[in-house]
Amino acid sequence: MKERLLTEFAKVFGGSEGAAIYFAPGRVNLIGEHTDYNGGHVFPCALTLGTYAAARKRKDKKLVFYSLNFKEVGKVESSLEDLTPKKEAGWTNYPKGVIWSFAKRGMKPDCGMDLLLYGTIPNGAGLSSSASVEVLTGFILRDLFGFPVSNQELALIGQYSENHYNGVNCGIMDQFAVAMGKEGHAIFLDTSDLSYEYVPVSLENEKLIIACSNKKRGLADSKYNERRKECEAALRELQQVIPINSLGELTEDVFETCKAAIKEEARRRRAKHAVYENRRTIYAMDALKRQDIRTFGRLMNESHLSLAQDYEVTGVEMDTLVSEAWKQEGVLGSRITGGGFGGCSISIVREDCVEAFIKNVGTAYEEKIGYEADFYPVEIGGPPCIMPAGKLEGKPGGG
Repeated sequence: MKERLLTEFAKVFGGSEGAAIYFAPGRVNLIGEHTDYNGGHVFPCALTLGTYAAARKRKDKKLVFYSLNFKEVGKVESSLEDLTPKKEAGWTNYPKGVIWSFAKRGMKPDCGMDLLLYGTIPNGAGLSSSASVEVLTGFILRDLFGFPVSNQELALIGQYSENHYNGVNCGIMDQFAVAMGKEGHAIFLDTSDLSYEYVPVSLENEKLIIACSNKKRGLADSKYNERRKECEAALRELQQVIPINSLGELTEDVFETCKAAIKEEARRRRAKHAVYENRRTIYAMDALKRQDIRTFGRLMNESHLSLAQDYEVTGVEMDTLVSEAWKQEGVLGSRITGGGFGGCSISIVREDCVEAFIKNVGTAYEEKIGYEADFYPVEIGGPPCIMPAGKLEGKPGGG
């Protein structure tokens, strides 16, 4: 991968001298969906799928971007002197937003850079390709310009960028999981105070299988922000009768005693999901610590039903993937993962049943939906890293 990126970088930017290679993972959330912006717990892990970059400083103020995933777009140029978001900038608004966010914190690069990206995360699949790019950009800025930020701060800067530059009102989970990943471990994160614990994921005879629906999804265009507003409205109503700061503070019993304060039935269901999903996530963490994978899988199934019925973010594609998964031998649990409205499912499948699982679920999905799903057995990866690039023949870039 390293040599390929350097070769491509040399083609695009006229040589690769001075370029370094970086990687940031994608993430999958095992359980705990739409709880992060409700002050609850999430349970994601980083993946070995992710985003690679080749980057180097320029001698001017230009920012020149190129993606191997969008070769037809070609090079996209911008400048440190104009970091305003532009529709025509397309995907480059994500790295630009991070550079803008660094500058807002008094960390403005003193020169531009050439940046080539290549992602192995399926585009639009809900595995946090945007968060991967954001954290990766921050990691590169830290390395090239010596900015004093921790990995946790990279996550917060990435979230700020997505909220305030790209207009997606996301919580902290995606960027945190990407920045703070640990190989072989999931992250049990309390989003109310960012306290966290690494929990080993010991799957001796099982595999994590991601199924990508291939229904493209754009959170900024979806009902994601609408769901967040509904939960905020429900919280305000509950605060009239109980002293809480977030839905994540409630147990199931307490919610049931005060839910009548929420006037609209739809808002009541949204809040119910946020409360019950948070509690499921706590129970799931305890089960994983005990290596009780069967209980963990049952909680995954319950999570999907709640996301379908109470939060209404699944849709026919995801419901098909998950319902067909539940029918298969060796499946311990399956659920939608990510923001919803398309994207991916995550399943725990017994190793000797993986081949049949992919064949059977794939066939049923294509028959019902009309196009194929893609399947990815995945491993749990670590945090962003740099791979020293060495040199290839070429000239320094950046007029």
